[in-house]
Amino acid sequence: MAGRIPQSFLDDLLERLDIVEVIDRRVKLKKSGKNYTARCPFHDEKTPSFSVNPDKQFYYCFGCGAGGNAYGFVMDYENVDFPQAVESLAGTVGLEVPREQSAGGSPTPERNNKPLYDLMEQVARFYQHQLRKHPQAGRVVDYLKQRGLTGVIARDFDLGFAPPGWDNLLRQFGADEAGRKLLLEAGMLVQNEAGKVYDRFRDRVMFPIRDQRGRVIAFGGRVLGDDKPKYLNSPETAIFHKGRELYGLYQARHNNRKLERVLVVEGYMDVIALAQHDISYATATLGTATSKNHLERIFRLCPEVVFCFDGDEAGRKAAFRALEAALPTLEDGRQARFLFLPEGEDPDTAVRGAGTEGFQRLLEGAQPLETFLFEALSEGIDGDSLEGRARLSKRVMPYLRQLPEGVFRQLMFQDLARRTGLELDSLMQLEAPPPPATAAPAEPATESAGEPAPEPRQRSTSEPQPRGYSNLAQAALALLLHKPAVANLARPESLANLEGDDIRLLSDMLQLLQRRPESTTAMLLGHWYGTPEGDLLNRLAGQERLIPTEGIEHQFSDTLLTLSHLPRQSALAAQVDKLKATNYAEMSESEKQRLRELLQEKQKLNAERGKRNQ
Repeated sequence: MAGRIPQSFLDDLLERLDIVEVIDRRVKLKKSGKNYTARCPFHDEKTPSFSVNPDKQFYYCFGCGAGGNAYGFVMDYENVDFPQAVESLAGTVGLEVPREQSAGGSPTPERNNKPLYDLMEQVARFYQHQLRKHPQAGRVVDYLKQRGLTGVIARDFDLGFAPPGWDNLLRQFGADEAGRKLLLEAGMLVQNEAGKVYDRFRDRVMFPIRDQRGRVIAFGGRVLGDDKPKYLNSPETAIFHKGRELYGLYQARHNNRKLERVLVVEGYMDVIALAQHDISYATATLGTATSKNHLERIFRLCPEVVFCFDGDEAGRKAAFRALEAALPTLEDGRQARFLFLPEGEDPDTAVRGAGTEGFQRLLEGAQPLETFLFEALSEGIDGDSLEGRARLSKRVMPYLRQLPEGVFRQLMFQDLARRTGLELDSLMQLEAPPPPATAAPAEPATESAGEPAPEPRQRSTSEPQPRGYSNLAQAALALLLHKPAVANLARPESLANLEGDDIRLLSDMLQLLQRRPESTTAMLLGHWYGTPEGDLLNRLAGQERLIPTEGIEHQFSDTLLTLSHLPRQSALAAQVDKLKATNYAEMSESEKQRLRELLQEKQKLNAERGKRNQ
């Protein structure tokens, strides 16, 4: 029966279920302290890192980052969609799943993506069949052989062939209006302004793109001739969001019992060629720059990412953008490195030329992030002069401030102190707002000897706020997940002047909890299940060992108070920085007085913050 499942029923069902029983029926759990543990069913591991919390009714794997409530576990474990998971769990407690009716008495439609997944799997099989049987398939086979690929690797990555012609898929799967509509929703058909409908992919080698559960969600296609564009990807759909997906990640997880690193390259053929040479941990972004979402997904699976780029100017610019995306994700224990290939080479040609061992030697020589960062930003600067060292400090500081708190961040500041000759304490006191995550690199390679490099562009009011906002917002979210009742201590209007994804999520959660104060941790995880926000909440919920057993109310109030003061602190820092840039001897008396007042106000705010932290 169609129709939306009422939220009240979903909440009531969660209250009736015991997640320990739900999981133990599928994966044998063992009591460990107040929690239960097992070897994770979602990735291969020798020692248990999968933990189930009976009090808060959620699970979390410290190995692969999988987490959620009972609904999420059944969906991922049994590979079913949300309504099926609810039906299954409701049956175990003898409940029938109700459906909401619209005002006119007809069922309220709900978003059910299973038909899209089913269709995409059928399309993938259709393309694979065409590669074997179509009269023109020999052209594709010849092309793949020319690129050095074997039939085995083509099978492993489910390569296919979209034959020439405008209506192959349309005739195969769009015989009726419902079929054509589904093909359009999946992005496999195009409808032009005149209303004509035709196949999106024609006369191309086809690369199925799979999500983390192995479902086909999109395709990439490469032309066999000289047509443009050379590569064509599926558009964004209800099941495909290119900013969150990585080509080859499913195969990398499937082929490695334990991922030690992930290699990020630029193309489908690079991923497949590397896999054929037993380098089975390569992935590729899907026509977008590497994002924070990509990196968080990678770091949930392994501790290291290596970016591989051409060594030319375009490659180094792309690498710097990847570096900017990586900085906020580099918690202690995570590592990012950069491999620059000779101009004219790509991973495909490099691994075919050097072989597996030769390419692995290249990987071992990849630059650590810190080396690339300091080399890129030091370009054109005379490190032996006082002026040059001052410029280096001013250029590097905004990037270092994006790093999460921890040992690595401290070591990076120590390295900058060594390079500039400043005392570490003096360096840490300097104020410098970080560049936005999307800022272009400082173009160090084009700087001439007598010209200053462009400083990172200033943040507009619509851009994300400094890194500290995100860290504090995540701390508040973690406290809410572990004790939702503290939401009644918050005033959502205190966040009105703050921006950023984590701030928006915190505000949304506060509003939800104030509307429904009975919400539990499991309900909150279910509310954002299957979204990037849900991935973050799962990770924060899994950090229960870092949450104090007492004083959560006080810590939550202090965190929100600190957040509310950050805009004023940032504004003060900017004003002080502007006045400090002026030669003190050339200041007017009013400017000197203003500087003294700003420093006093800043000192007062810091003192208040220090008292709260005592």
